[in-house]
Amino acid sequence: MLRYFRMLADYNRWANVQVYNAAADLSDAEFHEDRCAFFGSLHGTLNHLLVADRLWMQRFSGTGEIPKALGLVLHDDLEGLRAAREAEDRRIMDWVDRLDAAALATDITYTSVLRPGAITHPLHLAVGHMFNHHTHHRGQCHMILTSMGKPSLVLDLLHFQRTEGQQWI
Repeated sequence: MLRYFRMLADYNRWANVQVYNAAADLSDAEFHEDRCAFFGSLHGTLNHLLVADRLWMQRFSGTGEIPKALGLVLHDDLEGLRAAREAEDRRIMDWVDRLDAAALATDITYTSVLRPGAITHPLHLAVGHMFNHHTHHRGQCHMILTSMGKPSLVLDLLHFQRTEGQQWI
């Protein structure tokens, strides 16, 4: 399971680069335009992914700030958001690299931003959820871009493994 999570962390970084590169071709108005995704625009969706990662990484590592809302805007411009995304992806990869099987087998307890009360479940389930959450919202980013007439992104895990992620095969 450790190798699988390390591969997902690397894939996550790679897929984020693909989305941010595509976003760089947008005008500021297009980047902020409400396209009826869960967090509205590409700007809102990418901010949400960064917020969610900071929440999970604070829960996992005990370090970092806890964002108070899932729709919080951390950066209004793409450049600031990209720099923060790259730093967070490095943080995730470094943390996953330090994980061991014993840690993954332990429980994690936290309080949700959405509802009060403690939630407890195995750490490995929360880590899996974090990466799945990315896939879900990157799909929305893809939808936003293609609905604007932009080229379709190839974000498949197998494509990553066959190109930049061959060490994971």
